[in-house]
Amino acid sequence: MTEPGDGFGVFTDRAIVAMRVNGELRDLAHRLEPGDRVSAVAIDSPDGLDILRHSTAHVLAQAVQSLHPQATLGIGPPVTDGFYYDFGVDSPFTVDDFGPLQKAMERIIRQGQRFQRRVVTEAEARAELADEPYKLELIGLKGGVGDSSDGESVEVGGAELTIYDNVDAKTGEVYWKDLCRGPHLPSTRMIGNGWALTRVAAAYWRGSEKNPQLQRIYGTAWASKDALREHQSRLEEAAKRDHRKLGAELDLFSFPTEIGSGMSVWHPRGGIVRLEMEQHAMRRNREAGYSYVYTPHITKSALFEQSGHLTNYADSMFPPMTLDVVHDEAGEVVSPGQDYYLKPMNCPFHILIYRERPRSYRELPLRYSEFGAVYRNEHSGALHGLTRVRGLTMDDAHLFVRPDQLEVEVASTLELVLSMLRDFGLTDFYLELSTRDDVKDKWLGDDEMWQTTTEALRRVAVASGLELVDDPGGAAFYGPKISVQARDAIGRTWQLSTVQIDPNLPERFDLEYTAPDGSRQRPIMIHRALLGSMERFFAILLEHYAGAFPAWLAPEQVVGIPVAEEFADYLTDVIDQLRARGVRAHVDDSDDRMPKKIRTHTKAKVPYLLIAGEDDRAQGAVSFRFRDGTQLNGVPVADAIERITGAIERRSQEL
Repeated sequence: MTEPGDGFGVFTDRAIVAMRVNGELRDLAHRLEPGDRVSAVAIDSPDGLDILRHSTAHVLAQAVQSLHPQATLGIGPPVTDGFYYDFGVDSPFTVDDFGPLQKAMERIIRQGQRFQRRVVTEAEARAELADEPYKLELIGLKGGVGDSSDGESVEVGGAELTIYDNVDAKTGEVYWKDLCRGPHLPSTRMIGNGWALTRVAAAYWRGSEKNPQLQRIYGTAWASKDALREHQSRLEEAAKRDHRKLGAELDLFSFPTEIGSGMSVWHPRGGIVRLEMEQHAMRRNREAGYSYVYTPHITKSALFEQSGHLTNYADSMFPPMTLDVVHDEAGEVVSPGQDYYLKPMNCPFHILIYRERPRSYRELPLRYSEFGAVYRNEHSGALHGLTRVRGLTMDDAHLFVRPDQLEVEVASTLELVLSMLRDFGLTDFYLELSTRDDVKDKWLGDDEMWQTTTEALRRVAVASGLELVDDPGGAAFYGPKISVQARDAIGRTWQLSTVQIDPNLPERFDLEYTAPDGSRQRPIMIHRALLGSMERFFAILLEHYAGAFPAWLAPEQVVGIPVAEEFADYLTDVIDQLRARGVRAHVDDSDDRMPKKIRTHTKAKVPYLLIAGEDDRAQGAVSFRFRDGTQLNGVPVADAIERITGAIERRSQEL
């Protein structure tokens, strides 16, 4: 509990940049009242880094307007690992502008300008920002949300309008101002030197192609110069692992321009990896009691009207196509036909399978699984290789359970999810519990349903023993969910599998089962994706392994390289034995010299190169050369075959 005053009187540690007051983030200058619950926000905490990045975005905008007075302001939020700011300018920015901008930003930071918050009326805000058309539009949206072109949702207003002034710490002179909710650092000096401008891009205002195109400058900011260097090193490593680059180098997939944005084709080498992934997932699903179903790619609009997708998800659906138009002999339209949609989700189709005949309580739980192709009309600016596409294949499943089975099924589903991810070599997890917020018209169902299902998910998540992070407002429109967040080999976090509870769609489709007493009861539906989309999960694995898949997933598992042509037949016999055991293998009998063959297949990240010369043939052996350059000589052929097939069958991460 606190006494009256501000945060500067409570926190004196220079690393404290803001505070939470009764759960809300506030500036250190915020006036505290008796009884307020207060906690510190350090600059290197997630909240602190967001505030640091938001403040750096303001400094960037101030620098831009100091050098380009005619530039108008869009929005400038923090985003993952950085920030951006959008500007209306006559000429596009380029990286050549970074030098002068960075010098202007350094000058503002050294000045130690204070971020000073003011509450204003709408009339005052409009008068002060009369030359900022985009800010005036945001004032009209007070309390609303804008969408950025990279898919982020950005808060643009609150219950009250506030302006932040950048002022001289001694004289109070106002250097610059912006419409903003805050909070901010106490001073620009606290930004320090752990920041950099990174790139420029075009961005439609509020994410709509119908709006003007603005110029976006991205940057990153960290609590120290060392933290910035570590981030830059991670980016360098991530660039080496970029799945788009590796996909081309390893001949795995491509995006032909003839097909269109966000649509991939899989080459044979990528196709075999995907097939292995799908077959393993199918085996695990069948072992867990799932039945496989198949559903069409399009449906009449009525299905998505009933499911609620056309109300809640229409912006992400492709426009309808009109089919079933009937003409008479004169060519006049007798029946106008009806709209069909490409499906963005599989769930309504699985519901129809459940509803095809009466169900008994003895049949539940029913578990339907499908590798279902779905289509989503993503903004072109949001597309990114295989991780964000318009045509994707969901490793999807829907469970229909009795209320008394709900918690047990969620727990077993989560256990299956985690086990499956470990099979693929991902082992570092935490969980995110996505719940609804207080915006009533965003959610289907009553308060009791949300409370009951959310508590069930929380109990399962806590029982898993994994770290649990709350995500208020992140639920699907029909119910809460658990998301598995996995860290890859270089520490990046990816949202992967999800387990979502849904009592609403069974209600909308009037699903029932006969209870032991003969009454008709409503099942609860669980939406579950083991791997998410196959495209995105493939990309994550490709980057996690930097293209060097474990042997069981590798496109080609073994290549035989004879020291000279005379040993080719001997090595071919070894390779044939491996192929008979299901190993993907061949002998390189090209005219290239042996060192070049080794370089070629090592670059292709083949797990095992088997080399044979006179000594190997005489001993009935082969020599291993692994892709990390290490060698193992004189291994008996039988032992070599068992080593390779054993690693593949065990899905070992080691060669």
